[in-house]
Amino acid sequence: MTTPHPPVLGRAVLALALAGLAGACNEGNTYVPPPPAKVTVATPVKRMVTTYLEATGNVAAVNDAKLVARVQGFVAAIDYDDGAHVKKDAVLFTIEPEPYRLKLEQARAAERGAEATLAQAEADYQRQVDLANRQVASKAALDNALANRDSARAKLLQARAETQQAEINLSYTQVRAPFDGIVTARQVSVGELVGGNSPTVLATIVQSDPIYVTFNISEQDVLRIRARIAQLGLTQEDLRKTVVEVGLQTDTGYPHKGTLNYAAPTVNRSTGTVMARAILPNDKRVLLPGYFARVRIPTDERESLLVPDGALGSGQGGRYLLVVNGDNVVEQRSVEIGQVVGDLRVIEKGLQADDRVVVGGLLKAIPGQKVDPQLRTAATAAN
Repeated sequence: MTTPHPPVLGRAVLALALAGLAGACNEGNTYVPPPPAKVTVATPVKRMVTTYLEATGNVAAVNDAKLVARVQGFVAAIDYDDGAHVKKDAVLFTIEPEPYRLKLEQARAAERGAEATLAQAEADYQRQVDLANRQVASKAALDNALANRDSARAKLLQARAETQQAEINLSYTQVRAPFDGIVTARQVSVGELVGGNSPTVLATIVQSDPIYVTFNISEQDVLRIRARIAQLGLTQEDLRKTVVEVGLQTDTGYPHKGTLNYAAPTVNRSTGTVMARAILPNDKRVLLPGYFARVRIPTDERESLLVPDGALGSGQGGRYLLVVNGDNVVEQRSVEIGQVVGDLRVIEKGLQADDRVVVGGLLKAIPGQKVDPQLRTAATAAN
């Protein structure tokens, strides 16, 4: 059987349809590049910034003393509560005073006897002097009277010294606070014998107001600070007025303020640092000896360039920023960073005031590729 041929009109329509389909396929294969990625850029913020020297340190007591029994005896009384804040000269412990009071009375009696002996010896000597002037007494008798008088004087001095020692020993029966401070828990009990073969530690007293914060400064920072001091012509007294700001681990920022109190005159060879110390008021006793502390000291104030801290990246070459150049092409710029100021970071080197820094859409900003920059202020971008 012979297959009938399609009509001539049908063949024409089919040919036109195939031609249209081929044309459509040719149009779809034409490559149209995507538009440049939109990124947010901002010029650096120009602002006067106080630069700080930052360090870590520890809180330390201004005074920290062990209270020791300096005489032997039984503890008669304990006159404070463990952990109490006491004033200077407050009686904290009493060691039985009676034996030492009796020794003081004996010493005073011996002193009075020595005074009487000296008075008699002095009178005998004067009598021998008068007799010798009238050439009635022998020189040997005069010399003997002089020796007795001098011996009596020496014994009186010894008796007075023994009286003073007895008074001191009696005063030692009352253990007093050497300064204002907090007394730790007692280490002895009432009725316990103390001060035997060696001094007995009764407790410890710690002065907490004011208080020290000690920290170390690197040799490089020391050289920089010394150069700044020489430039400003500051004296040692000026340095003691330098403000030191301190923050604890749980603090936001540096709420505690003090002044520089001491800096070591030498560099520690093993660490390459200089030990420094600040003194701070601590009337509320927020700072306790042994606390870890963050320290910063203002060193200078200058105009600086700042960018949002989140715009910074890190690589093998250090920290960098993505910058859009005049052709809207992304460049990776190595920079040296400074301190954080709020949400902004100081850029020490590597950035110009008119540079456009990528602060948003960082994942779309690829070095060497063109972008569509949307300008905003750095301060707004940081919030």
